[in-house]
Amino acid sequence: MEGCVRNIGVHACGVIITPDEITKFVPVTKSKDSNMLLTQYDNSVAEYAGLLKMDFLGLRTLTIIKDAIKSIKLVKDINLDIDTIDLNDKTTLELFQRGETNGIFQFESPGMQKHLKDLKPDSFNDLIAMNALYRPGPIAYIPNYINRKHGREAISYDLLGMDEFLKETYGITVYQEQVMRLSQKLANFTKGDADTLRKAMGKKQRDVLDKMKSKFLEGCKTNGHDTAVAEKVWKDWEAFASYAFNKSHSTCYAFLAMQTAHLKAHYPSEFMASVLNHSGNIEKITFFMEECKRMGIKVLGPDVNEGFGKFSVMPNGNIRFGMASIKGVGENVVNSIVEERNNNGIFTSVFDLACRLDGKTISKKSIEGLALSGAMDSFVNVSRSMFFVPDITDGTTLTDRMIRYGNQKNLGGDTSQASLFGGEDEIQVTEPQLTKVEPWSALEQLSREKEVVGFYISGHPLDPYKLVMEHRCNANCAQLKAGLEPFKNKEVIFGGIITGFENRTSKTGNAFGKLIIEDYHGSTEIMLFGKDFVEYNKFMVQGLFVFVKARVQERYNQPGSLEIKLSKIDLLEQVKENAFTAIKLKVKLNKVNDELILKLDSLLNTRSGKSNVEFYIEDEEQLLNIKLFSKKNKVAIDTEFLLELDKMIDVKYDLT
Repeated sequence: MEGCVRNIGVHACGVIITPDEITKFVPVTKSKDSNMLLTQYDNSVAEYAGLLKMDFLGLRTLTIIKDAIKSIKLVKDINLDIDTIDLNDKTTLELFQRGETNGIFQFESPGMQKHLKDLKPDSFNDLIAMNALYRPGPIAYIPNYINRKHGREAISYDLLGMDEFLKETYGITVYQEQVMRLSQKLANFTKGDADTLRKAMGKKQRDVLDKMKSKFLEGCKTNGHDTAVAEKVWKDWEAFASYAFNKSHSTCYAFLAMQTAHLKAHYPSEFMASVLNHSGNIEKITFFMEECKRMGIKVLGPDVNEGFGKFSVMPNGNIRFGMASIKGVGENVVNSIVEERNNNGIFTSVFDLACRLDGKTISKKSIEGLALSGAMDSFVNVSRSMFFVPDITDGTTLTDRMIRYGNQKNLGGDTSQASLFGGEDEIQVTEPQLTKVEPWSALEQLSREKEVVGFYISGHPLDPYKLVMEHRCNANCAQLKAGLEPFKNKEVIFGGIITGFENRTSKTGNAFGKLIIEDYHGSTEIMLFGKDFVEYNKFMVQGLFVFVKARVQERYNQPGSLEIKLSKIDLLEQVKENAFTAIKLKVKLNKVNDELILKLDSLLNTRSGKSNVEFYIEDEEQLLNIKLFSKKNKVAIDTEFLLELDKMIDVKYDLT
């Protein structure tokens, strides 16, 4: 039985193409859940037998681009041909230079963003190279590539003649095509040999590589190249080529990246709405909603008078949340709302909404879902609590009154029902009054909003403390929940809101407890034992905003098991008051000019506050740093101020 096939698998995207009926060329079988034919050969054997195997990949990015273009046509009436954009468009390249690539295909990771800021790509070719270099093998060469581009490192070539193919990448081997062309030039490989080398390196075929190495070294020697240097070149190729892209592949990826970046730079609202619609999960949606905020795009809550089923762009550039994502509100309800609104105009009140929609379509549950999400907030004098808290006069909620009024109006307007006395007069139904109840607090409103949407839309309870969370914390709740190993024997600082707690008693009668803390990214638990319970049980209050300092260490008598050992818990409000005493602005000397000085002067003068301003000017040629103080300016450090600073790509900053 050795070597026999044990089970049948289906390649995710591999398709065999034959000139005639496939059964004439290869034995086939049927897949488990359909009548689709599968080869009884695996992919490598099928190729060896002479069959053409193609991988057809589905890419969500293409759908994002397609939907964004549709939105641009709908909102701005522009027919955009995305395939004819300028690949060296300055505005788009500046987006890469700032590292603002969240949502940009292949360029989203924090590591890539850091390298882009250092590289400052000014051509499409830089993006092609960066895409190819940011792989496990070649990534080590990125600092060299950046330094050589900016003249901080000399460009050198190991062997004579390598500059012909490595000039565009500053002497660094980046693409598989370069390996192929160099092997032909340096060692007299045929084109077939070069392609065999590419495949062997990509698939790590050690036996083939060993044979080709001797041939390469021999060919280099014949052409008069130093054998030791040729050995070094081969070793470099082996190190990077198993992960290397061919240039054509990298170019296609960079082209898609350029297209998505062009949309983000020139049509930000339409692009981000499309990205949000294809994010897939709550964490991603939350992440991209934060990106919208950073870009100055408002993501508004759902609205029965403006919204649609999905995230959609409004004429003013804001994005509306899709009503179909609200718990208890299905697509049928949304379609009915949109259709009625399009046919007969916007809804003038909650009661107008109730009588214009079919009672069979919209139910109590869907009305409450719309109310909790904020979709009814635009109606005058309506608060979300009205839909749930009974009026003390008659014990009914606004939801009850809406349903009753809608039923009465629809019954009175049904002309198929004859009047008892044979008349045709319509029954007159008076529109009810709004209920009189106390509105919910902002915190309760947000927490209930989260129940039906899955996250906060109209705001976040932690927004007043956002700067503290971003610049005074070194971890978030999601990271701590995912695993403590990365933080072993380190201090962790994080903050959040108390969303739950428990008081317990052990078998020995000792009291202990648990705090559940939630921030922008997720939640984590902290156990309180012994002295920690005595000192910190006062923080067991639902909705309290806390700032936590702790240390991740091994549990007592449990080697290998880690715990969060508390050092201190403070109220976030107290921390916020004294969070920042100064801002350090860092600028390279060669970037200092009149334009930059005027921009900074204007910004600092409009943000008067109590924090000091320090300047650090770096002279790269003289290797000097000069520290300067602003005597006249003190600034208020807030989110808006830092967003304006982020737009100045030549200015870096630290908060102290």
